[in-house]
Amino acid sequence: MAYDPRTATGIPTEPVGSLPRPATLQALYAKYDAGEASREDLLAAQDAAAEDSLERGAATGAPIISDGEQRASSFATYPLADTLAGTGLADNLAGDNGQFFAIFADGHHRQLPRLTGGPFRYRTYASDYLRLSLPHATRPMKQAVIAPSMMLLLYPLTQDLPDYTREQFEDDIVDECEKDIRQAFAAGAARVSIDFTEGRLATRDDHRNPWTGANLLPRFVALNNRVLDRFSPQERLSIGIHTCPGGDRDSVHSADVPYNNLLGTMFDINAGYFLIQLASERDKDPVYRSIGQRLRADANGIPQTAYIGVINPLNPRVESPREVADALIRAANFIPKEQLGSTDDCGFSPFSIDEKPSHGSPDFARDIAFQKITNRVEGTRLAADKLGIPAS
Repeated sequence: MAYDPRTATGIPTEPVGSLPRPATLQALYAKYDAGEASREDLLAAQDAAAEDSLERGAATGAPIISDGEQRASSFATYPLADTLAGTGLADNLAGDNGQFFAIFADGHHRQLPRLTGGPFRYRTYASDYLRLSLPHATRPMKQAVIAPSMMLLLYPLTQDLPDYTREQFEDDIVDECEKDIRQAFAAGAARVSIDFTEGRLATRDDHRNPWTGANLLPRFVALNNRVLDRFSPQERLSIGIHTCPGGDRDSVHSADVPYNNLLGTMFDINAGYFLIQLASERDKDPVYRSIGQRLRADANGIPQTAYIGVINPLNPRVESPREVADALIRAANFIPKEQLGSTDDCGFSPFSIDEKPSHGSPDFARDIAFQKITNRVEGTRLAADKLGIPAS
């Protein structure tokens, strides 16, 4: 039977994907990069962390869970390399002089590899990890995948590569992203969301990071739609888009960018649902209003659902179920309740090496994450009761 997101909570609720990796796993990544640990050692630690994520995720009462992306180098680089340091880099990529994906508010940055030629092919698909986790899951699983718009940033911004045009590259990334999504569903994912954190950042125009000033958002939207247009309306009901202002080392990359710079365009993407950071947004009502005005009842044959962020993964303070419920009830003043859901603002640790300085340690952050998820689920049920939305 197909997964019904309203079965358990009335208002649907879903995680973005990642969870903090245990400190022992993060240390093992470093040892593996240094040649001091074997691949078998790393895989065993990843398996243990993923199984723990599934067990603790189910204990939160969540109707759908993830393995916390414990085996992925990051949300953006899992198709490209085994680790953030670039060990196991895919063909036709170099680890030097790639574009910055983002420069964060605390001053640190994350950098992408550099494309050297074609064809472009993923080294790893999200389904490769999902297949390892599903036998240990007692709840339906979702899978996050990277957007083709992020992969677009691998290509040099202002010059063409010899014998591999930008158009050929875009054809390849669309093919690879479609394959990534289809293989995730074939492996057993109940839902697949596409990480689109570069969307808000694309409207910033940061001179330190030239792609942000290149007016790429329309191209991003068109590229994502090229992928989604290959899926039927029924398939797209279970394909989402996630947006946030970043989340790494408890810092952000674009929270200061006006949200409407993105929201005026984002719902043109023909996805069935959107996971939208909001818990950490200072002035929520204008964002709720913009979502309600722009969310489509008919996106090429399907209605869109807005899962608003009710949990801030960057702050160790645990939101209460009542806070979660109050946020959803408030949002329902602007967003039709039949198109409303709840989520976390971002993955709890999108990058595999994440010290979580505001939390004190990744292990403490991991414990906090499960407390927050538990309260998201309970608060969502409270809001559904208050709004008269029965579980289906």
